[in-house]
Amino acid sequence: MINQSRVQVGQIIESRELVTIRSELVRIPDPERIVHLQFRRFAGCPVCNLHLNSIVQRHDEILAASIREVVVFHSTAEALLPYAGELPFAVIADPDKQLYAAFGVESSARSLLDPRAWPSILRGVSRSLRERLVGQRPLPPINPQGGRFGLPADLLIARGGRVCACKYGAHVDDQWSVDEILHLSSRALSTDPASNPAISSCTE
Repeated sequence: MINQSRVQVGQIIESRELVTIRSELVRIPDPERIVHLQFRRFAGCPVCNLHLNSIVQRHDEILAASIREVVVFHSTAEALLPYAGELPFAVIADPDKQLYAAFGVESSARSLLDPRAWPSILRGVSRSLRERLVGQRPLPPINPQGGRFGLPADLLIARGGRVCACKYGAHVDDQWSVDEILHLSSRALSTDPASNPAISSCTE
């Protein structure tokens, strides 16, 4: 059953001002760019870090496409800084999961139990161990704030606040790739999303 609190394509979201872990203000919607709002899990999550590294590697392309990355974690700013303090985009701490609730982002044991997630879990854990060995980052917490069963979500929000595409992941590694972000954003910029429901990639 689909969570009825999930946002829908074409919906106009409420304007918000968020504070990043570096104490910078971020407006959603953004007056100049499409916002790619992505919900991750906890500070140090190996799969999240693996995915965000793919975003970092192509961030110049994302900026050139007039997209602003905003990433939300259900951890405190203090917990996030060792893992995400140097990321070149906005990172939001939401330890009370207020944004998760507002956008209908859920937790489920299937986030880790789905076999489709296992290869990325192994790669992410291996990467975390290598980073710990060279002193780059601490190991992920054993009992992270907000738990281990968070599911990812991606939303594209146009400058006027309209949701022009969204995806609610079925497991921990079920999110848009950079190519999908660029493709969906290009369509959103060239098409009226309210009259083109095919742009939606919302999933159960």
